[in-house]
Formats: sequence, C-alpha cells, structure tokens
Amino acid sequence: MNKQQIISRLQKNHHDFADYIRSLREEDFLFTTDNKWTAGQQAEHILRAIKPVKLAFTLPKFFLKLFFGKANRPSRTYEQLLDRYKEKLAAGGRASGRFIPQPVAFNAKEKICNEILLVNDALCKKVNSCAEEELESYILPHPLLGKLTLREMLYFNILHVEHHRNSVAMLLHRTALA
Repeated sequence: MNKQQIISRLQKNHHDFADYIRSLREEDFLFTTDNKWTAGQQAEHILRAIKPVKLAFTLPKFFLKLFFGKANRPSRTYEQLLDRYKEKLAAGGRASGRFIPQPVAFNAKEKICNEILLVNDALCKKVNSCAEEELESYILPHPLLGKLTLREMLYFNILHVEHHRNSVAMLLHRTALA
C-alpha cells in the first residue's frame, strides 16, 4: 500500500471501530465473560496503542534513527504482517504493560471514541507529510512483533483496530447465542 491507501484504511477502520463502539448499549459496552475485555476496554486499548505511534510520527526522523535505528530490510506486505500477527496471537501473544486497559465506565464511551478519532486524524496528517521512502527507512519497536518499519507499524494499526472490532463483535455474538 502507498501512503494514501494507508491513510484511507486508517481512517476507515478507526471510524468503523468508533461508530461500532458508539452504537453499543450500556449492557453490551460493559459486558465481559471468560476474562475477556469489555468493549470499553477494547476501545481504551486501541487508544493506548495508537498514541505512541502518533508520537513517533511527530518526532524528528533523526530521533527515530538515533533511538531505534534504520531499517535493514524492505517492509513486509500487509498480508505478511497480518499473518505474523496471527501467528504471534496463536502462540499466546497478548498485550502487556501500559497497553493493558483498566475498566472503562459507560459514560466514558463518547470521550474515548472521540479521542481515538482525534489521535488517528493527527497520525494521518503526519503520515501524509512523510515521504514514501521514510516509511521504508525508519523503524519502531513493537512489543509483540519486534522491530517494524514505519509502513509496517501503520499496517499494524490498520489491522489492529479491525481485530479489536471483530473481538467485540464475537464476544457479543457469543452472548446472543447463549
């Protein structure tokens, strides 16, 4: 994907996620079973995950090079990154540390959704100002996937928000079937 396609997918997936979370009634927003995250926690997790990516795109590129280095390989494709993420999840990979959300009250739903969209919009503006080569040249650490190029980190954010939207839908679907 080129950067315009990435921006388009980031916008679509984050808006779809926020719209879905906003549509939930209180009992669905707060529902959990089997130690799964509630919809509110899923939203908080998405916010916690996208904020550092937006910050990284705000920093001067020489900081990224100084702290994380430069890429020594081309970016994986979106499909390759998706496959790698699925492998890591299947092997037991989970969120850790600052990415684990606390319980989220129903009255925080709108605020979290708005903040997700604001941070994503700011990220997309930063991506738009990057050269395509910069997306290939610089790397960022990912707690589960290791070192990712900037392009791969954007791919991750596209698939990550979709994964969590699907997780909420599956949790609520299972409840409806029970």
